[in-house]
Amino acid sequence: MFSNADLKRLIVPLFLEQLLTILVGLADTLIISFVGESAVSGVSLVNSFNTIFIYLFTALSSGGAVIVSQYIGSRREEEAGEAASQLLMISTAFSLVIMVAVLLSGRPLLRLMFGRVEEEVMDACIVYLRISAYSYPALAVYNAGSALCRSIGKTGVTMYIAVISNLINVIGNGIGVFLLHGGVAGVAYPSLIARIFSAAAVTIVCFQKKNGVYYQKEWIGRWNGELLRRILGIAVPNGLEQGIFQFVKVALSSIVALFGTCQIAANGIAQSIWSLAALVCVAMGPVFITVIGQCMGAGDAGQAEHYFRKLIRITLGISVLWNGVIFAVTPVLMGFFEVAQETRQLTVWLVLIHNLFNCVVFPFADPLGKGLRAAGDVKFIMAVSIASTIGGRLAFSVLFGMVFDMGVIGIAFAMCLDWCIKAAVFYWRFRAGNWKQYQLI
Repeated sequence: MFSNADLKRLIVPLFLEQLLTILVGLADTLIISFVGESAVSGVSLVNSFNTIFIYLFTALSSGGAVIVSQYIGSRREEEAGEAASQLLMISTAFSLVIMVAVLLSGRPLLRLMFGRVEEEVMDACIVYLRISAYSYPALAVYNAGSALCRSIGKTGVTMYIAVISNLINVIGNGIGVFLLHGGVAGVAYPSLIARIFSAAAVTIVCFQKKNGVYYQKEWIGRWNGELLRRILGIAVPNGLEQGIFQFVKVALSSIVALFGTCQIAANGIAQSIWSLAALVCVAMGPVFITVIGQCMGAGDAGQAEHYFRKLIRITLGISVLWNGVIFAVTPVLMGFFEVAQETRQLTVWLVLIHNLFNCVVFPFADPLGKGLRAAGDVKFIMAVSIASTIGGRLAFSVLFGMVFDMGVIGIAFAMCLDWCIKAAVFYWRFRAGNWKQYQLI
């Protein structure tokens, strides 16, 4: 069903798109470092909070992508278009509710989670959260559109949109911080503008009938309970899993906030570099969803198993190479950050721990799990992920970080332990073949 050329056309644009997106996140952290460590810490803490909602939007779009991909695999393009339209409707409504809730309660939530941080850090948190909350609907709309584009193999479209969007963001960051001296707001507003552009651009593309599968106006405002049930049947477990995962990360950010500004800043910079290192697996996740979803939609579990193995090999090979490159350039990257030497050294250690596990374990813990979800094995993956996140990452972060007094180093080791648990269980599940029995459409 997918030749090597087909896979290349899927993988390369996704890789480049994710690379651009992550580089902009790194640029945000780099530019804001010139404002001061309090600003770096504030942006880092709020980003961990924002990621809860970003992942919820991603989970919703992933549920739609699975259903759309399976309809495409079964040659039911009309129903695939209806599913995509319903995804846009529910994503927009959900994001508006979240935006209003955060704008109304953001300050008390930040005080609750990070109340013990220095006052300058809290001020930066409040400014950054208020501005970034306005971008939630744009993020949700873009995720819905990009899910459709990836399902129909138009990953080049989202890549080109990402290029323009990230140029807007980077240029805006420079203007906001260095020319307008806007501080935290100087990097927040360009991100808002870039996200609005991305949402508008991808939506225009998704209305084009020449795509074969496209948004249909009559279905965007119409409630199709059966179709939404199928989408939410994947999105809700995935969203629950991601929601708990991100709440755990926020809880861990609260723990990190106890370790002082140096460790908060090192952890924030390291997370930006981690995002860059994890790029391969992040990019391969949608590929697993599209390929496995279409194979299962066509009723060909044998083909799905073949592509599972092939995509895992591709992910491992590229991931090992990529993580090695990122660690090699980390000391060079640190030279651009205006932070203390102690912060630089701690960041390098955090990146080393992350990359060693990310290149060989994370491909089984994340992209493989997404492939199993695309096949319909949703509840099992959710249960394992939640148990591992709470029993592995959270519990051992407290043990390593606080009880053993290892600080952010201990939290990094707990993260890697979480990956190891998921990787082992997901690979066993794949080998057992239970995922072949599910039928989503």
